[in-house]
Amino acid sequence: MDNETLELKRKIRSMLRLDFILPEDIPEIELYMDQVTQFMDQHLGKNKRSEEDKVLTKTMINNYTRNHLVPPPNKKKYSKEHLIQLIYIYYLKNVLAIGDIQKLVEPLQEEYPSAEKMSEIYEAIYELEKPWYFSIEAETLKAAALVEKKLPEEKNPYLNKMAFIYLLAYDMFSKKRLIENLIDEMVEELEAKKGAEKEEKTAKKPEKKTAKKAVKKPVKKAVAKKAKPVAKAVKPAGRPAKNPAVKQVSGTTGKMPQAKKPAVKKPAGNAPAPKKPAARKNTRRIEE
Repeated sequence: MDNETLELKRKIRSMLRLDFILPEDIPEIELYMDQVTQFMDQHLGKNKRSEEDKVLTKTMINNYTRNHLVPPPNKKKYSKEHLIQLIYIYYLKNVLAIGDIQKLVEPLQEEYPSAEKMSEIYEAIYELEKPWYFSIEAETLKAAALVEKKLPEEKNPYLNKMAFIYLLAYDMFSKKRLIENLIDEMVEELEAKKGAEKEEKTAKKPEKKTAKKAVKKPVKKAVAKKAKPVAKAVKPAGRPAKNPAVKQVSGTTGKMPQAKKPAVKKPAGNAPAPKKPAARKNTRRIEE
């Protein structure tokens, strides 16, 4: 390996160097939001492109919570599982859209909600990252060697760097498309799994009888109605017989009705009043 290759390797390695957070460095105690931002900046601050850049801000954390990328805090405190998910999002947001990150981390929250499970997964991924770093370094050196062969830096430094950047971007775009397809495939598999579980639960439930039982209503026996007695019309014959036990009351005055006196005709004009007939003498026949 010549000196130019060694120099290129050192240069690429320094550019690829990233800060990371060891699993044992993640605190077990809960932190407030200010403490979370300080923790992230302390461990990942060297990855910033410029000093003005922020690793994590309060606004970012609130947006992640609102979009269900991380669960809400417990009494304004963030646990170890919150920190682990924020670390994932820190790396993913530079490559994927927020919607794709949401599809990726939501099942993680549902399947492994405990801090213990989250820690185990984080440790496993961290162990995979270490050997993969050297693979990335080797692939980057290969791309640089290919560009140097076709467009030597001595002849045109600008075209050399432009071609190198293009190859790296092409590599990133290809891997991004692969990641997006994998996420879509994962979502379809999870939905199919949920649908199968739902059908299985439905099948275990006892079938509900759709036909309602006929409710027998009590039959009322037909009862022959008794004919009402027909009152016979009785013609009043003269005045009704007086009942000494019942007082006949006229109207509402409570007084007994009085018999009307016969009207006496008065003589018209000066006509003399009719003479009363002379009293008939009672003669008794004397028998001799």
